[in-house]
Amino acid sequence: MVPPSPAVAPEDLLLARFHGHVDRRPDATWLSQPMGGGVVDHFSFARAFDEASRMAAWLRALELPPGSRVAILSKNCAHFILAELAIWMAGHVSVALYPTLDAATVRYILEHSEAQLLFVGKLDTWDEMRPGVPEGLKQVSFPLSPTSDLPTWSELIAQVAPLPERTQRPASDLALLLYTSGSTGQPKGVMHDFASISAATVGIVRALGLNEADRMLSYLPLAHAMERWLIEFVSFVAGGHIFFAESLDTFVHDLARARPTIFLSVPRLWLKFQLGVFRKMPPKKLSRLLKIPVVGGLVRRKVLAGLGLDQVRLAGSGSAPIPGDLIQWYRDLGLELLEGYGMSENFSYSHLSLPGKARVGYVGSTYPEVMCRLTDEGEVLVKSPGSMRGYYKQPEVSAECFTEDGFLRTGDRGEIDGEGRLRITGRVKELFKTSKGKYVAPAPIENLINNDPHVELSCVAGSGYPEAHAVVQLSEDLLPTLADPAVRARVEAALGALLDQVNAQVLGYERLAFLAVAREPWTIEAGFLTPTLKIKRARIEDAYSPQLDAWYADKSKVIWEQPPAA
Repeated sequence: MVPPSPAVAPEDLLLARFHGHVDRRPDATWLSQPMGGGVVDHFSFARAFDEASRMAAWLRALELPPGSRVAILSKNCAHFILAELAIWMAGHVSVALYPTLDAATVRYILEHSEAQLLFVGKLDTWDEMRPGVPEGLKQVSFPLSPTSDLPTWSELIAQVAPLPERTQRPASDLALLLYTSGSTGQPKGVMHDFASISAATVGIVRALGLNEADRMLSYLPLAHAMERWLIEFVSFVAGGHIFFAESLDTFVHDLARARPTIFLSVPRLWLKFQLGVFRKMPPKKLSRLLKIPVVGGLVRRKVLAGLGLDQVRLAGSGSAPIPGDLIQWYRDLGLELLEGYGMSENFSYSHLSLPGKARVGYVGSTYPEVMCRLTDEGEVLVKSPGSMRGYYKQPEVSAECFTEDGFLRTGDRGEIDGEGRLRITGRVKELFKTSKGKYVAPAPIENLINNDPHVELSCVAGSGYPEAHAVVQLSEDLLPTLADPAVRARVEAALGALLDQVNAQVLGYERLAFLAVAREPWTIEAGFLTPTLKIKRARIEDAYSPQLDAWYADKSKVIWEQPPAA
């Protein structure tokens, strides 16, 4: 049973919260958008409201049916947020697309959602994506969008006056369709109303004491639930200052410019930050210095300042499990990573590790209004005020996702400790059985492998074979160096040692027969990763299945898919 919308006070709905900042702090800087060439465009709350209100007036003039879907295809930028505000003010529903999708997926989402208009923003591969836009769909371009003959945001808002009223939307109105990243099959359109997204946002602001003095850098995809919630929507409620990253090449500079007090990332990027530190200072030397009184404090501050994280008071990791050793490394630097857990289906409002109460390897306890329990099979069930209204156009699938008493079936397996903290142990459907009849959960083993600096990503599999195995993608820094036989020999020895370390930490039936090194990097474009950098397990397993018999027969600890070119 899909649960009813939560009760939310009118003054706590997101549009009402945003209007409150416009009234109380009209001149406060809200959004800072780099425009290239060292130029940064700053939006006050008053300016942001004026532009969004004008675009809303233009949208209303189109006389679209109320609740029409209006899509946004853009990398993170100020106008992504302004467009979402305009869509809501005009009485419509926003549909955000990942800026890394292929043309076929762009077409699927636009057609499935029945989008009536598309905002085109900052994109790297617009030429490849454009064929996916249905013919005749009205489009508007943002500043920083690829050059085109589309009508521009600036031109359109100059033609109309702002709306005469402060728009509010009923709590039960559909606010957005959040298309999942599609790790299995076609993306599904998760429906959220204003009640669910407002309850989730007000809840985390209260739980963590977020406020208008906080600064945040927006760089993870805003099309994803976590970034949309913890950056965009939190700023509607708490009123913090959002900075945007200009590009991957300028990320370090962008981070230094923002000096965030709240910083969110995913495990893969937290690991990259660590490896960047290790390139400047060997791990053993750093560990030794951190243990020296006084000197350790100076080193901690210098390392965090070098990462641009010295002002961070709350640091979070989400989207995927993060190795416990990596969490501990940041703790040793004085940065407590708070791991959280949630899904698009409950707008990420599920579990959070609170400062001083975190346990390494656990994603924390439920928010005050959230309930969690486990089935006899260990599946995590969650009842949250952030729960979706269902999947768009899929009522049968929606009903199957909930228990009779309104708990969401997450599909994750877990354990709960004596203090109510949850540990995710894998996916229910990811378990595979070896030929010896033993079930293996791949995610915890991958977590151990991914903690090694030589490895970027891994995929553990082995259904029908006597033992499991792992295919690994090496760190991006290593790939260009592997043509050197000496480097390759060192990497192979390190991977052999890693295999031994992993096998020493797992149960006997979970031991890996070998590590196979992937020849080509796993990319979003090749279909190996979702837009949020999660592995597409079925795609990876299919790609390597023709080679498995030969690999198992090889009996080597480390197998190269193909020797690097000399």
